[in-house]
Amino acid sequence: MCKPGNPASGDESNVKKLYVGNLPFSATEDEITELFGQHGTVHSVALINDRETGRPRGFGFVEMDDDAIAGTIQALDGSDMGGRQLRVNEAHDKPRGGGGGGGRW
Repeated sequence: MCKPGNPASGDESNVKKLYVGNLPFSATEDEITELFGQHGTVHSVALINDRETGRPRGFGFVEMDDDAIAGTIQALDGSDMGGRQLRVNEAHDKPRGGGGGGGRW
């Protein structure tokens, strides 16, 4: 995880997470930090790799200041990176399910 700046000194409640999809498999955390940093303060970047192969899955998450989110989405959603059209939107936490269970009543 890449953490420029010191998020501990700011109010973390004003930090929101963006989903970034359709990334080129060659994208690095530094490249993403630089790209998104043009639109606001980047607190962290996490690029997702396949658990089994360790290869990039082509998506990741960027944490930025809340007040920069809307402008960043508008500026970067659909933009080109490495010949691919980025998908950028606000990330929503996955709902935590209550474990399997198999459909009992």
